[in-house]
Amino acid sequence: MTLDLLTLVALGFVGLLAGFVDAIAGGGGLIALPALLAAGIPPVTAFGTNKVQSVVGTAIAATTYWRKGFVSLEALSLAIPLTFIGAFLGALSVKAVDTSLLSLAVPVALIGIALYFAFAPRLTDEDSHARLAFATFAPVMGFVIGYYDGIFGPGTGSFLTLGFVTLFGLGVTRAAGHTKVLNMTSNLGALALFIPSGDVVWPAAVAMIVGQVVGGYLGALTGIRFGARLIRPLVVVVSILLALRLLVFR
Repeated sequence: MTLDLLTLVALGFVGLLAGFVDAIAGGGGLIALPALLAAGIPPVTAFGTNKVQSVVGTAIAATTYWRKGFVSLEALSLAIPLTFIGAFLGALSVKAVDTSLLSLAVPVALIGIALYFAFAPRLTDEDSHARLAFATFAPVMGFVIGYYDGIFGPGTGSFLTLGFVTLFGLGVTRAAGHTKVLNMTSNLGALALFIPSGDVVWPAAVAMIVGQVVGGYLGALTGIRFGARLIRPLVVVVSILLALRLLVFR
């Protein structure tokens, strides 16, 4: 598929904005995917192209959080491969599973996440009491949400952040950092199927990657700089917008 230079430049700026928002609160696909569809790219191919450009920005953000000390890769050593496997299996079964129920259930869940982050007390950057053992249940969460990301996708970052905060007691900024690592992994798992299938428009993906590199880095630095004061309200806004998009435009 051929895209003109102006469209590619516009997609590059979209990638920057999507990467910036995604690095802080997730939901970059809310910005990137409609832009790819508006460029005339078919839905399945737009989904695959979005995964390619998103994984780069997410990787930049995850690396930045890790280098600043907000991510423990050792703690995620089992969750990472299980998230990859879950996302691959989700992408593999996407054509065989009816996702119409998800299109109704996910918006309700996202609104619930928004309400939780808006009104729950003590959501700060300080770690709190874990309800579940991280080493045992973080891999389970990674597999389940990875599968969801491969088969459907919207709200993956919000679900991961909620899990890290409520189940494992991570502070909001550390939860955002760990979310980026597993979200990057789930994108890679889905791409392990989408790329061989040819469901990627590479000129669009490369243009958006350039923007994602800048946006992912700046977004991660901004999230670290302002912490829960910024991440918390942005998770609320992104979750509500994703829910509305799924309800109105499904």
